[in-house]
Amino acid sequence: MSINGEVCRQDVAAEDEATPLLSSEAPSRVRGASFTSSVFNLMNAIMGSGILGLAYAMANTGIVGFCILLVLVSTMAAYSIHLLLKLCDQTGITSYEDLGLRALHRPGKVIVAISILIQNMGAMASYLFILKSELPASITSFLSSDTPRDVWYLDGRVLLVLIAVCVVLPLSMLTKIGLLGYTSSLAFFFMLYFTAVVVIKKWSIPCPLPLNTSLDLGVDQFAQNSSDPECSPKLFVFSSKSAYAIPTMAFSFLCHTAILPIYCELDRPSKSRMQKVSNVGISLSFLVYLVSALFGYLTFYSHVNSELLQGYHYLPRDMVVLTVRLAILLSVLLTVPLIHFPARKAAILLLCGSDAFSWLIHVTATIVILGVVLTMAVLVPDIKNVFGVVGSTTSSLLLFVFPGIFYFRISNEPLRSPDTFGAAILVVLGVLMGAASFSVIVITWVQSS
Repeated sequence: MSINGEVCRQDVAAEDEATPLLSSEAPSRVRGASFTSSVFNLMNAIMGSGILGLAYAMANTGIVGFCILLVLVSTMAAYSIHLLLKLCDQTGITSYEDLGLRALHRPGKVIVAISILIQNMGAMASYLFILKSELPASITSFLSSDTPRDVWYLDGRVLLVLIAVCVVLPLSMLTKIGLLGYTSSLAFFFMLYFTAVVVIKKWSIPCPLPLNTSLDLGVDQFAQNSSDPECSPKLFVFSSKSAYAIPTMAFSFLCHTAILPIYCELDRPSKSRMQKVSNVGISLSFLVYLVSALFGYLTFYSHVNSELLQGYHYLPRDMVVLTVRLAILLSVLLTVPLIHFPARKAAILLLCGSDAFSWLIHVTATIVILGVVLTMAVLVPDIKNVFGVVGSTTSSLLLFVFPGIFYFRISNEPLRSPDTFGAAILVVLGVLMGAASFSVIVITWVQSS
């Protein structure tokens, strides 16, 4: 999940604390966005930190199992977008929260806003976790091999707190995003670059990894790659860790708070034209996700990390890996304040309504939200926990459950119509998958504690 659905579908340069969380009016424009740029905007809204967890999902479901689940989740995501677009045409509402208000009155809008707030905080925590794990590895690349590893500047938690206080907090204090909003596009291209490197480096890393860190990859090591039972591909895998697969996919495909603003900006907007944008954007994202997950899995097999980039610590001085790591770290530093912006807006609107801007409220909300997220990133031992909990709860709600409920409550179609029936199926599947995944994850935590 990327943050652009909250921020970058409108004129970011003009956005400030006085504007609505998601405008219910179509932005004024002389000429709308082209089909191609709308597809890019949608892919920009889809792709985020979730891509780093998909190889782990494949390792715990198998290649065929993963593909089946990825097709299921992406198809359900595309269908829920179809329902949202129909509702937009029927009602003229272009805000996810206002659909909640129309469907379930004030409680609906509050529940949607809370879900968006939690989703954004989970996204921020995942980005900060990446910062905690990858910044020490990046610094190590510039140090000599005899440098001690227990120094403070190689402690990810210390570095995370310093960066959060000195860089992220000042950027998050801004009342206007300005040009910072456009840097989200850099994160999208960095993810594409990361995918390309995952494909290239598949043939540079042996499995299992040798105890030393020298890269003397001979024929024997590649033979070991195929003979070791833990270094061979599995078509189907079933375990308690498989419960993280669907939540991670839901987390990765969530773009639904962005879809209606993108629709409003589309040149010659129509439901069928926007549906084509949605189908192309989700299909291309599906392809990128599948390639990165497949080659990441075929590199490390059952040894793949829940955050794929961690596996490349085996190549501490590889320049290609280093550039990917630095690029992702840069995108994290610039993206977290962007995600913080709509999260703060949601919190202020929930607690204070539409009152006039107050520096006291602004600063307090900024510090509290960032403090909570920072605490999560420091204390949570594994990024899969973020993907699992957030993906099985708020991501599933925003992706599957809410669109179905909204359509069922707002649409004037008969109950036996195909889309009404489809909306009911979407809600049932969303609730079942989210509840089942969350239950297994919690049970696994309890048993391991």
